[in-house]
Amino acid sequence: MDNYGILSLAPAFVALVLAFVTRNALVSILIGVVVGVVITGQNIFLGLSAIMQSALGNADFIWVISIEISVGIMIALFQKSGAITAFGAMIEKKNIKARGAQIVSWLLGIFIFFSDYFSPLYVGTVMRNITDKAKVSREKLAYICDSTSAPVCTMIPFSSWGVYMAGLLIGIGTFVDNDHAFDAVIRMVPFNFYGIFSILMVALIAFGVIPEFGPMKKAEIRARDEGKPYSDTARPLLSGELDKIKPKEGVKTSLALNFFMPAVIVISVTVGTYAIMGSAKTLEAFFVAIAYMFIVMLFQKMGTLNELADVAVEGIKSVMQAGLILAMAYCINAISKQLGTANYVISVTESWMTPAVLICVSFLLCAFISFFTGTSYGTYAIMTPICVPLAFSVSGGVPGAIVYATIGAIMGGGCFGDHCSPLSDTTILSSLAAGSDHVDHVKTQLPYALTAAAVSCIGFLIVGMTCS
Repeated sequence: MDNYGILSLAPAFVALVLAFVTRNALVSILIGVVVGVVITGQNIFLGLSAIMQSALGNADFIWVISIEISVGIMIALFQKSGAITAFGAMIEKKNIKARGAQIVSWLLGIFIFFSDYFSPLYVGTVMRNITDKAKVSREKLAYICDSTSAPVCTMIPFSSWGVYMAGLLIGIGTFVDNDHAFDAVIRMVPFNFYGIFSILMVALIAFGVIPEFGPMKKAEIRARDEGKPYSDTARPLLSGELDKIKPKEGVKTSLALNFFMPAVIVISVTVGTYAIMGSAKTLEAFFVAIAYMFIVMLFQKMGTLNELADVAVEGIKSVMQAGLILAMAYCINAISKQLGTANYVISVTESWMTPAVLICVSFLLCAFISFFTGTSYGTYAIMTPICVPLAFSVSGGVPGAIVYATIGAIMGGGCFGDHCSPLSDTTILSSLAAGSDHVDHVKTQLPYALTAAAVSCIGFLIVGMTCS
C-alpha cells in the first residue's frame, strides 16, 4: 500500500495535539506511535516492539544517540572543570544586559557551524546562567539555539547536511558525479532563503531591530518583570544531575584549555577529516575532545580518573530524558514511513504544481513533511528525486537558477521542520540545553519560524516567476 490516505497523518497529528494539550512530549509521541500501529492493523504490543527494534536498532539512531551522550559527557566535564562558570564570570565583567546576552548566544551559535547537535547543546549550556542573570527567558535562549543550529548547517556546503544533499543529487540531470553535485550545493546557498532569513531574524531580534511578538513577547515580559526564566507551569527539559557537579576547590580553570580548546578540537577534527577523507567524522571528533578533556583535567588535578568517570556518568544521565523523547521521535518517523505519510502529501499536491510555483511548492511540501515527521534527511531523500528532475524539465535540462533555487527550497523546507517540530531531535536538544519547557519552546519559536518561512516563500515566488 503506497499510503493510508489521510489516516497516514494521524500519528504525527495526534502526537502534536497531545503535546500541546498535555505538555508531555514523551507520552504524546508514544501515543502517536501506538495510533500508527493500530492503523496498520498490527497487534499493539507486537507492532510497537517491531517499530522500536527497526527504528532504534540501526546505525542512524545509534550515531545520533552516541553524539548526544558524548555531548552530555563534555558538558559534565565543562561543569567539573569550572569552564562554564569562568566563561560566565568573564562575560559578567563586561556587564552585558539582555540584548548583549542574546547577541553573544547568536554569535556562539554561528561559531559552532559544523554540527546541528553540538551547537544547541554547547550554546544553551554555556549561556543558560548568563541569560538567566540578564533576565532573558529560557524560551528565547532555546529559540536562538535552535535557529542557529540547523539553519547554519544548511548554509555550509561541507557540513554533513551539504554532503548528504550532494549524495542525493548524484545522477539527477547534469549532476553526473560528486564534483558536479557538490558544485550544485555550493550554488544553492544564495537561494537557501529560509536558512538565510532564519539566521538573520535571530540577529534582528537580538539587536532589537524587530520587536518581540506572539507568545515569545509574553515570555520575555515574564523574565524581565518577574525575574522568572520559565513559567510556573513549565516542565524544563533539564536534568538535575549537572547541578550536583562542582569544580574542585583550589584548582584554577584555564579558559583556553578547558573552554575553548574542546570546541576547537571538535571543529578541527570535523573539518580536517572532511578535507582529507571527504567525510566529516563528527562523532569521532567528540571522542577526541572527550579524551583531551580527561587528560588535561587529570594533569590539572581536577579529579582522579574514577572521579572524572563518575562525572561522565552523571553527564550521560543528564541527557536521558531528551534521549527517550528522541527515541520516540525516531519511532513515530518509522511508523509514518510505513503509513506513507510523505507519499500521501505528494499525491494530493502533484496535480496542481506548475512551473511558476514549483520552487515555492517544493519548499512548502518539504516544510510540511518535515514538520509532521520531525526529520529533514528523510524529507530530502523523498523530495529531492521528485522536485529536482521537475526543475530540470522546466529549465530545459540546463542547471540554472530554477534548479539551484529548487535545491535551496528543499534544503530550507526540510530545515523548517527539523528545527520547529516537537518531534525533531534538534528541537528536543535545544529545549534540553536551554533548560526550557519543550512545548513552550515550540509554541514561542513557531511564529518566528513561520515569519521567516513566509518571507522565504515570497523570495521563491519571485525567482519562480522571473525564471519560468
